[in-house]
Amino acid sequence: MRILVKGAGVAGLTVAWQLYRHGFDVTIHERAEKVGQGASGFAGGMLAPWCERESAEEPVLTLGRLAADWWEAALPGHVHRRGTLVVASGRDAGELERFATRTTGWEWLDEQAITALEPDLTGRFRKALFFRQEAHLDPGKALSALTAGLEEARMRFLFGPGSHATRYDRIVDCTGAAKIGRLANLRGVRGEMLRLETSDVTLSRPVRLLHPRHPIYIVPRERNRFMVGATMIESDDAGPITARSLMELLNAAYGLHPAFGEARLVDTGAGIRPAYPDNLPRVTEDGETLHVNGLYRHGFLLAPAMAGEVARRLLAEHASPERMAS
Repeated sequence: MRILVKGAGVAGLTVAWQLYRHGFDVTIHERAEKVGQGASGFAGGMLAPWCERESAEEPVLTLGRLAADWWEAALPGHVHRRGTLVVASGRDAGELERFATRTTGWEWLDEQAITALEPDLTGRFRKALFFRQEAHLDPGKALSALTAGLEEARMRFLFGPGSHATRYDRIVDCTGAAKIGRLANLRGVRGEMLRLETSDVTLSRPVRLLHPRHPIYIVPRERNRFMVGATMIESDDAGPITARSLMELLNAAYGLHPAFGEARLVDTGAGIRPAYPDNLPRVTEDGETLHVNGLYRHGFLLAPAMAGEVARRLLAEHASPERMAS
């Protein structure tokens, strides 16, 4: 079967990779001039299904718990399995207790254990939750590596707007927010982030700082950089980050460690995350097109499961008696 995958964000590339592994003839079409210019480029890259269960439905955990294994198999060496640390300032200690009641897979850490994991947080928090099974990756590097792997496997990439004359047996549309207003019940949720650079703080794993109004996460990257995110605003405005969000993210980073107050602000970004009313992704069908959409804030976590669902459907269709007889 010849398959056209529309969109080269995390959904489109994972679908293309999964279909390639099953022997399908895949072409990827991206309207932008290169990979990673949509919401996927602003992701935290956290493979944290146990933490996400705090505000998400059970399928986020059941579908996402094998995501780290999928990414490691696809991109060996790109997944960092160092867990997630969840902390709260003294006045917000109740938030840590509440987080614990809504999640599983954690262990309590005292000050000494926090220091053993993250020496630069010594003396800053009395206790923490540690989700040992969780992992993270660098989204930009992961998308680039998937693209390179698909190109090496001679999968075709088409960039820029426009239609193409080639006839395909199936289309898999993974264009995300571009379908808002076109797919029923799909809405936009704005996410904003920033990147800081400092050599005065070292973190080995993502740290979530809980707060009643604006909980944040800080994810370490290479070259002394940190991704700080992310807001969740019910809006499909794709404009630059707002002053309010910038101040809240910076204040939260400073609350985690005062050295972030002297960090360099490398860049900021905002992206629109497509979401259905239940904030769960789904694969829907419209004629010859399968739509993969609604990944919300769980792109890198749930894209492998959605890619697996697409592959199962197309494999079943390919093996159906009707198709074999045609």
